[in-house]
Amino acid sequence: MEKRTNRPVASIKRRSIDKKIAIASAVAIAVTLSGSMIAIAQTGMGRSEERPQAAAGTPTPSSIPGNFLPGPESMASPPPNTPRTRKPPSNPFSTGNERPSPNDPDLRGDRRGSKPRMPKSKGLPGFKPADDGAKITKLEKVGTSLYDVTIATPVLGAEVKTRVLFPKSWKSKTTRTWPVVYAYHGGNNRYTSWTKDSNIRQVAAGHDVMVVMPEGGSNGSYTNWWNDGKGGIPQWENFHIREVIPLMERNFHAGSSRAAIGLSSGGQGAITYAERHPGMFKYAASYSGALNITAPGMPTVFMQLNAAAGDDIWGDPVAARANWRAHDGAVMVSRLKGVGVYVSSGDGRVGPYDDPGMDPLHAGRVGEQFSGYMATRFVNAAKAAGVPITANLYGPGTHKWAYWKRELVRSWPAITAAIGATKT
Repeated sequence: MEKRTNRPVASIKRRSIDKKIAIASAVAIAVTLSGSMIAIAQTGMGRSEERPQAAAGTPTPSSIPGNFLPGPESMASPPPNTPRTRKPPSNPFSTGNERPSPNDPDLRGDRRGSKPRMPKSKGLPGFKPADDGAKITKLEKVGTSLYDVTIATPVLGAEVKTRVLFPKSWKSKTTRTWPVVYAYHGGNNRYTSWTKDSNIRQVAAGHDVMVVMPEGGSNGSYTNWWNDGKGGIPQWENFHIREVIPLMERNFHAGSSRAAIGLSSGGQGAITYAERHPGMFKYAASYSGALNITAPGMPTVFMQLNAAAGDDIWGDPVAARANWRAHDGAVMVSRLKGVGVYVSSGDGRVGPYDDPGMDPLHAGRVGEQFSGYMATRFVNAAKAAGVPITANLYGPGTHKWAYWKRELVRSWPAITAAIGATKT
């Protein structure tokens, strides 16, 4: 792939064209995964348990064990080979239709790889900055106990927002702290996703807990970008770990008892952050997350889907393989010992919340086949490493919020118990 040194300002229109080309290639690539998928299935790794589909809002039965291993019948498989005249799906990993903000760091090709620098913004009086100078520049109430916090961040070279949901018991003048759930959104979405698309407000209302929902970028890669090995802007991991968390703790009474949850690419972020930062989170939950980015065939898929960014995110899959592995949940799974873990995914078959006549190449089916494939490998890696986890690989289901809302409810009791969030 040609390296870019002097990158122009990224065009959203051009990005859209690049992504359509990328998706067409990804669909073709998906077919090549079938051979490796079948080979994995034929090894007979694991057994499956029959579990009826629960309606949204149904808690997880206590009988769901850790190290649940799916058998071949619930293992994700790639889309079938179809004629070239078939229209390819939109982004298989899309989790919404939010337009990126004009200053989205993922789209600022002119700043990509540049040295972190603080935007020219004034901080709000009385608010403490992060160690690297990141500061709060605006605080806006957007709902009952719901605020948008604007942060000027050097590691992104921009001002971006984080949404915070406070419990009813929260007070500004107190020495008390509250347990926190950090919730990461998926690709093609924004920090508003959790309150717009999910049931997080209703679910969290039953516990004395803060929920922090930071911006994660349109690519949703949850990493400090490789940028030809020179690093630089954007550094999403540093933003989330070194800036958002300290700012929440220094200014809003967020406590050190933390959980990380996420869906799709945000699920990858939740798991890899817990792995890469030991002791930071007591629990990590992934819903349809990208948990094995180096699995056979997956590097090519991600490179095609992220064509507009080229190899700037994790680097070339071959030359920078060590960096890919350093952001692969399954590769680093042994680091999750002592952390509570919940992993769930469907397998792309039509499920209870889907139209029975869904096209086999529907984006939601293709995306969940990929996530189910990676989740299966992650769960097997956890068993091999002796890491107890709770996994719900529920079979039929697509890449959509109806399933993630259900899984949030199912996992919530374990999440809140791990961080000591009491019921209200």
